[in-house]
Amino acid sequence: MATSRKVIITCAVTGAAHTPTMSPHLPITPDEIADQAIDAATAGAAIVHFHARNPEDGRPTPDPDVYAPVIERVSAETDVVINITTSGGAKTTVADRMAAALRFKPELASLNMGSLSPYGRQRILEKFDAWQHEWERELFTAAPSRVYPNTEEMISETIRQVGAGGTRFECECYDVGHLYNVAYFAEIGLLKPPFIIQTVFGFSGGIGLAADHVTHMRGVADRLFGQDYHWSVLAPGKHQFRLCTMGATMGSNVRVGMEDNLYLERGRMARSNAEQVARMRDILTLLGLDVATPAEARQILALKGRS
Repeated sequence: MATSRKVIITCAVTGAAHTPTMSPHLPITPDEIADQAIDAATAGAAIVHFHARNPEDGRPTPDPDVYAPVIERVSAETDVVINITTSGGAKTTVADRMAAALRFKPELASLNMGSLSPYGRQRILEKFDAWQHEWERELFTAAPSRVYPNTEEMISETIRQVGAGGTRFECECYDVGHLYNVAYFAEIGLLKPPFIIQTVFGFSGGIGLAADHVTHMRGVADRLFGQDYHWSVLAPGKHQFRLCTMGATMGSNVRVGMEDNLYLERGRMARSNAEQVARMRDILTLLGLDVATPAEARQILALKGRS
């Protein structure tokens, strides 16, 4: 694993997994998403990861026109590295998934490295008596029959088209097999080093949250990629800060944000993404670790730069 004295904080500001009913602080409209992204950058995030939502009902959308005012404002008002998702819902086409990244040609795009099924997500229905929008209920009711496909063909097409604009890929690995998928795409020449590997712990259908899973994923990545990769850790909910802290002490970068976690601490909802970034920055500072600026993140990850 390539090492740096600087830890890169990524903030994932809204995502597609949480819904409006779950938190009144979840950013939904373009203005809300842009405001929270800008504040997260001010708090210390070097990278901001974007999804878009229909401003009327909060439903996730791949529409580049909805992304546009967010990307334009954040680009104009900050120096932060922009990372746009290429994931999507079970019925979202590859063309739709790529649309925003192709239009805005960001420095980074996230890329899921294998298919997933959201086992057990229907149990979220038990936690809420009422939903603001019917689509939220339908999302969780249909979970037992849903697969989020990321086939070889889909990943290959995304790498070829989005990568043609100079965008580098943050390879999201939800299980050990996804690390081997990264190695496969490297072997056939589609992915180039240094690889940006984000190991994801505790999401349904993927590897669990145990500490030895973190060390195992790092060990496999070390064997596959040697010094030719940069490592980042993310985990959901109450596990976010614990596993990010563990990863940081082992040399990883970290991801926080309301895509993954709606809380700041037990019983206290995060009122903004910036609160989570500031908390993570405080933890890193207490550990004696320096936080990377956007310019330093660009250099560490060999990104193309803002221009």
